[in-house]
Amino acid sequence: MAVLGNSNTTSLNLNPTILADEIALDEVLDMIDPLRHFRNQDDLNDREDRHVVPTQPRSIQNERIQLTFPNRAPKDYCSPSIQITLKVDASPGCGGIAWPAGEVLSNYIALRGKQYCQGRSILELGSGTGLVGLVAGALGGRVWITDQTPLLGIMQENTILNNLQTLVTVSELNWGEKVRPEIPHPDIILAADCVYYEPAFPLLVRTLSDLSGESTEVLFCYKKRRKADKRFFTLLKKYFSWKEIEDDPGRESYNREAISLLLLTKKT
Repeated sequence: MAVLGNSNTTSLNLNPTILADEIALDEVLDMIDPLRHFRNQDDLNDREDRHVVPTQPRSIQNERIQLTFPNRAPKDYCSPSIQITLKVDASPGCGGIAWPAGEVLSNYIALRGKQYCQGRSILELGSGTGLVGLVAGALGGRVWITDQTPLLGIMQENTILNNLQTLVTVSELNWGEKVRPEIPHPDIILAADCVYYEPAFPLLVRTLSDLSGESTEVLFCYKKRRKADKRFFTLLKKYFSWKEIEDDPGRESYNREAISLLLLTKKT
């Protein structure tokens, strides 16, 4: 079992034994102070004015952004960078905007290149805007981007904006529910920024397990936000083992931002 991150204090130790002890301690501390996760620890130590609610970002509604990712093609020919145009809109929920872990995962599969995606069936969970799946589609994958009903519209618009309708299919997939028959068991599963809502942890694990086989590659990118995230990995280890992706040249940079990129393997 890998231990994520470096010496940075924001990294999350995923050793199962340490996880169990830390989760028990967290549960006791949560009972004593239910709001402790919402406080800035530096403010608590150094300042008397304690802010419980963090500063809120500006509202994003019906905007377009363009993101560019490198395309490392074989050395015998030149290939342009991958450009993805995204409609972003927070109206249907937080999934309607682009999040850092999604950009990290998009960048990684772009670096792996067309030879990694082309002709393979690829499914993205919790797609939101569809960014990661759209990059995989631009690299020639047969892609399903999935999320809940309120986000299907923005995913469909982004698929059309990038002229990827022949390669990318938009489909509803609610974690924990039976997978629709039209959604295949993929060669690759992509998941970015899916660890954020604790009641959904067991549902996400169930869906990952339902979709995965022994040969399925699961690329899982997440940003640590709360100590409760450890509970997700406690559930996950019943069905999967994992290791940190080590061949990403951007790893040191995004690890400093508490973002980790993992390769999950289903246990037999």
